[in-house]
Amino acid sequence: MAGKRLETTRNPQIAKAPTYIGGLDDILYGGLPVGRTTMVSGGPGCGKSIMGMQFIFNGAQHGQPGMFISFEEPVTAIRQNAATIGIDFPAAEAAGNVFLYAPPINRKINKSGDFDLGGLMAIIEGQSKAMNARRLVLDGIDVLLRYYDDVAREREELYFLNDWLRAKNLTTILTVKLPPNETSVERYDFLDYMTDCVIHLDQRVIDQITTRRLRINKYRGSGHGRNEYPFIVSRNGLNLVPVSSITLKHQKMGAFISSGNDQLDEVLGGGYRRGSCVLVSGTTGSGKTTVAATFADAACRRGERVLYIDFEESEEAMIETMRSPGIDLQPHLEAEQLMFLTTMPEARGAEEHLVEAYTAIETFQPRHVVVDAISACSRMGGEQVAFEYVVRLIYACKERSITCLLTNQTAGFQNVSEISGIGISSVVDTLLFLRLVNSTGEINRLLTVVKSRGTKHSNQYREFLITDTGFELKNVYSGEGGVLTGVARRVQETRDELDLRRTEMEIRYKEQALERHRTMLDSDHDRLQADVEAMKLELERLKLEYHIAAQARELRRQMRGGDKNDNDNSAFFNDLMRGEDDAR
Repeated sequence: MAGKRLETTRNPQIAKAPTYIGGLDDILYGGLPVGRTTMVSGGPGCGKSIMGMQFIFNGAQHGQPGMFISFEEPVTAIRQNAATIGIDFPAAEAAGNVFLYAPPINRKINKSGDFDLGGLMAIIEGQSKAMNARRLVLDGIDVLLRYYDDVAREREELYFLNDWLRAKNLTTILTVKLPPNETSVERYDFLDYMTDCVIHLDQRVIDQITTRRLRINKYRGSGHGRNEYPFIVSRNGLNLVPVSSITLKHQKMGAFISSGNDQLDEVLGGGYRRGSCVLVSGTTGSGKTTVAATFADAACRRGERVLYIDFEESEEAMIETMRSPGIDLQPHLEAEQLMFLTTMPEARGAEEHLVEAYTAIETFQPRHVVVDAISACSRMGGEQVAFEYVVRLIYACKERSITCLLTNQTAGFQNVSEISGIGISSVVDTLLFLRLVNSTGEINRLLTVVKSRGTKHSNQYREFLITDTGFELKNVYSGEGGVLTGVARRVQETRDELDLRRTEMEIRYKEQALERHRTMLDSDHDRLQADVEAMKLELERLKLEYHIAAQARELRRQMRGGDKNDNDNSAFFNDLMRGEDDAR
């Protein structure tokens, strides 16, 4: 009905116990099922035991005591191994929040078939009551069960153990080893159906680079991330940064900030936007690093921190190289306004690179991040791995309103098809393309803004010059055949200047000729006017003389007493004078 809100009902959600492991709770949609059993399977070195240790220790740090029971290693080894990833089990044990146990197994008795789980369950029950434990890890449960002679009894004992753990409301992880390149063990395949949550870990080598992957095979009563997720084991333990769990939560772009070059700011319509992603793409030697270093230098001068991730040069080489165009980054490094992360891409997997970048962002708190160059990221394990690394880093920066500037190296002088790098053009806000052109026996640089969201940017190519004081953008100049640069531009400018001066001279000649004609016209007019006036005076003189002569003649006639009409020219004289009046 109009005007009424649509009522929706939510399905009840099962309770979950957070693992507090970076990224894992995201794809578990909150954590492991409370009071139920989770199986973690994988080959050697995948991180099964580490996940269990973190689950117990992290829970203890958040007021949820737990027990870690290993069937493969003694307690002393567990403590030592845990210390390498920052887990202080002795302190947690002293506080009564963690219980470590490695039951002694009499192999001779086990082989006789007299072994059962009763003693183990008694220890678990007594200890859980004593410390109010809510979490349990049974690390290497397959090792324990292999001491049964009867496969059917193994299954029976595991089902019994699972039901018992449910009754005690213990959130439990069972770890099971798998042979390399296998996703299940036929002997224990029933565990996939018995447990409520199944997590599979594996370790693989691609292009000589080792990566670890995690996949949630099932999760009863809950949704979960269904992809395969890379993860790492670092000094801080197990970490995941799943692409599919990242929603578009990044902040909107902020105000304009300077690129470090006034001419580029003008071309961009104001500069870069704060919190945006800028990609500078071009072939080798086109000036990408100079543009990136100019931005970093300007940001540091404003008192804003910059994290510079460099996959192509060492810190010392980068600083020394940028002194050539007049960019000195050393003072910013000493003032702790600038931080470098320099490493070979193939030295480790993409996840390790990413976690290192995340750690630096969290500790250094930069306002801007520069990555030079993303084209090298494919050496971490391929194009897809590079794409995941760059996308996750970009979104992490955008969520924190960090401006991210990336450089990308293209192949060839005019390979426009790859200017956006490894398929990230959709997440890039500003794209600058630096291009090399070969003409008249020299190589010159051109810059154009391919796109820049939220700005009124120029759509024209500009000549890009690297000088002793940074870089310079020449004003737009187009001649016959397109944009001209370098010597060709200077030659054409000289020609245009000569043509302009030639035209100016022709204009001046025409103006002078016109003035001469105007002067001659004025002179002729004055002369003719004088002639007209002279003729008028002459005509007046003749008329006057005629009038005097006529009067004298008339006077003589009268004196002689002649005929009035005899030789009377008065009518002619009157007509003559009347005509003169009309002319006047």
